[in-house]
Amino acid sequence: EGRDEPVTVAPELVTELLGAPRFLDEEVEERTKNPGVSIGLAWTPTGGEVLFIEASRMPGGGLLTLTGHLGDVMKESARAALSWFRANADRYGVAGDFFRDAELHLHVPSGAIPKDGPSAGVAMVTAIASEITGRPVRGDLAMTGEITLSGRVLPVGGIKEKVLAARRVGIREVALPWQNEKNINEDISEDLRRDMTVHFVTTIDEVLTLALQPAPASPPDGPESSTPAPGGPAGVGG
Repeated sequence: EGRDEPVTVAPELVTELLGAPRFLDEEVEERTKNPGVSIGLAWTPTGGEVLFIEASRMPGGGLLTLTGHLGDVMKESARAALSWFRANADRYGVAGDFFRDAELHLHVPSGAIPKDGPSAGVAMVTAIASEITGRPVRGDLAMTGEITLSGRVLPVGGIKEKVLAARRVGIREVALPWQNEKNINEDISEDLRRDMTVHFVTTIDEVLTLALQPAPASPPDGPESSTPAPGGPAGVGG
């Protein structure tokens, strides 16, 4: 603007120039407190972004619905996520034929913004597993990575921008493909690495072990239901 006077950067000036923060820590926790919601990370030309991946199951006949202005590659990731979980459902305490009489809806909010790429695969399979098992996803963990039908997690791009996006909204833990470790060491400052906990994963099972919390205890039906049934409280292992 041709002005050369010094500017003192203070919090109120940052808000004036950039606007209010897009996310608050409380919003992240609020949106992930129920099963079926995971936190993914995306790269955009203007930097990294946090994506909330939502899954919802309802009665139906084996239909997968995808919404949120998703591109072809992202739709393929969603189908791969569902196929992997169906093939491995028994390991998470779910009958393998759960999809026969169910419809699954996978949605990525901000539906007016186009989204594509394979890096949301781990967040999609986590949202699906959370919804089907009834186990909420941790609200302090964000993730990115491509998945395969054999359960591998493959490397993705934009790691620096994605990690900075997580840090910007107050998330201090991220799950990344192990092959992206070099990007963390090369592109993320030492100070930021000390401030973050990075989990390098190789398989979908490792992601779910990190991300899924125990299922909430069922409310008692009456006085006689206060004693746990033999075998311990309900819940499935990852």
